[in-house]
Amino acid sequence: MNTFNVPTREEVSTNHQAIFDNLNKGLGFVPNLYATYAHSDTALENYLTFANAKTSLSAKEKEVVNLAVSQVNDCVYCLSAHTAIGKMNGFTDEQILELRAGFSSVNNKLDALAKLAKNITENRGKTDESILENYFNAGYTKGNLIDTISLVGDKTISNYVNNTTEVPIDFPVAQPLELETV
Repeated sequence: MNTFNVPTREEVSTNHQAIFDNLNKGLGFVPNLYATYAHSDTALENYLTFANAKTSLSAKEKEVVNLAVSQVNDCVYCLSAHTAIGKMNGFTDEQILELRAGFSSVNNKLDALAKLAKNITENRGKTDESILENYFNAGYTKGNLIDTISLVGDKTISNYVNNTTEVPIDFPVAQPLELETV
């Protein structure tokens, strides 16, 4: 049974109220998952700093990783949020379902990235050598690899927070994945 409430602006610290205000200004609302981080005095600010840190990956590439990792970790909240963000980054519904399954049939580079993100998550970082070789052959660098691993960790944190707290989803709910994986 879910015992975690989603804190309102009035229920959080002054520091968190300012963060809530910034989220409201930027997104138009405070996502329930972010609000849940505010149960901690430090986690919300720390997480947002980590999630918004500079990276060598494009916004579109970040969504590839977010979708693949959230699927492996079975986080419907994050799948729903990143389906919406993926659409804002130009992915179609079909492409989003493929990326969630860990591949792309339309872009070789994004295919290599999706396969890597899925493999890292499934194998807890013990990446399959052929997947890694494919990633580098697609044009990614060692620096991109470290940024990809960091993003896998970032998304895994949110997946775990949501899967543990089960806060209500405040995005259009992502459809179940019924694709055959390659």
